Amino acid sequence: MVGSRRTLLIAFAGLAAAAVAAPGFGGDASTIQLVETRAAAPNFVGISKWFNSAPLSISDLRGKVVLVDFWTYGCYNCVNTLPYVTKLYDTYKDKGLVVVGIHTPEFPFERSAGNVQAALKRHGITYPVAQDNDSATWNAWRNQYWPAQYIVDQHGNIVFSHAGEYDEIERTVRRLLNAANG
Repeated sequence: MVGSRRTLLIAFAGLAAAAVAAPGFGGDASTIQLVETRAAAPNFVGISKWFNSAPLSISDLRGKVVLVDFWTYGCYNCVNTLPYVTKLYDTYKDKGLVVVGIHTPEFPFERSAGNVQAALKRHGITYPVAQDNDSATWNAWRNQYWPAQYIVDQHGNIVFSHAGEYDEIERTVRRLLNAANG
């Protein structure tokens, strides 16, 4: 079983790499990591404010597919991903997908809750967003990039991660949702 799983992961990694290298899929600016060991997703910690939601925890979201999106409104590449993330949320929120934005500021002016709220309004973001001003959740997730997306399965395990502007992660979301609803 381990050999067949490894073969499947290698094949999927090759397909994913080919998709990223294809025009319109982010090219060299993107990094994909298929998570071979399903590590438990860390909790959201050190959050100074929640927007569009009461405080959430990973355990509250068990049974759902969760897309965790690390971003900041002052990052050009992050802003480029927001329409894609918003579209995923709008398409799959009624099918079991939860999107949680983790706004981790890079610059001091991005720490203002008023500025974050204005950015949410400007970009039409209605999904939950956590303000991670002290980078506590960023550090708990061992994140290193803006933007970065992680997919957490229904059991609370990270099954996919991506850093960069764009990636075809919708296929992974659909597969997980279909497995739960099939």
